[in-house]
Amino acid sequence: MTDPLLSIRDFSVVYDVDPPVEAVKHVTLDIRRGEIIGLAGESGSGKTTLAYGVQRLLKPPAVITGGSVVFHDEDGADIDLHALDVEQMRRFRWDKVSMVFQGAMNALNPVATIASQLDDVFVVHRPRMGRRERREAVDELLEIVKVGAQRARSYPHELSGGMRQRVMIAMALALRPQLMVMDEPTTALDVLVQREILKQISQLRHEFGFSVVFITHDLPLLLEISDRIAVMREGEIVELSDARELWTNPRHEYTQNLLRSFPRLTGERGVVTR
Repeated sequence: MTDPLLSIRDFSVVYDVDPPVEAVKHVTLDIRRGEIIGLAGESGSGKTTLAYGVQRLLKPPAVITGGSVVFHDEDGADIDLHALDVEQMRRFRWDKVSMVFQGAMNALNPVATIASQLDDVFVVHRPRMGRRERREAVDELLEIVKVGAQRARSYPHELSGGMRQRVMIAMALALRPQLMVMDEPTTALDVLVQREILKQISQLRHEFGFSVVFITHDLPLLLEISDRIAVMREGEIVELSDARELWTNPRHEYTQNLLRSFPRLTGERGVVTR
């Protein structure tokens, strides 16, 4: 897990408002092949802006003001994402890099079946696939994420929140990308369902070998699932470390404060004084 899959160098994003807001400031980061890397930080720290900016998904007034993003394809090619035109970038997304957006489980079309929505991914990105082949691929995806092929004809409202999130993961996994970016994928789920989703993400990563960028403000959750963690504050990465090292020896004061902000299940009970 030492070979880089995505190289981000000196990457910056500004929101062109009055006054301008520097949302991402000169970020340099390598995402390794096959790893789960967590992006942690409070709301507004630049986590999602970085992830969207790398994939050129930002909309005005956000402006990429500098830096480079290079994808090191498994076939040996180095792809400069800033050099791709709009159509090339559209084909690149989902095929090489997929994304599970924040609140994605509520983004399914309520009047279309799960099968038709998964089928659309293949229609758009694999136009040579026949109808039967697409149907088999949809059923296989639903089995992989443990929704079950029997739910293919269901509508989103007939599924639980956890099952809808699994469908979104199936959609992101459909084209066997090399990198999956997940933006707060378990925030709206209860603790038990959240743990099931996290376990499945880890299993799928081991089975298919893709890398994961997992974005959340929940640092203890990242300590559980990640190989490495990058802590962001005010648009900068202030600490990057192996998850175990970050837990046992956090170097930056901000990281230390983040870890202290979460209650512990053991230890002495605090006393409230007035």
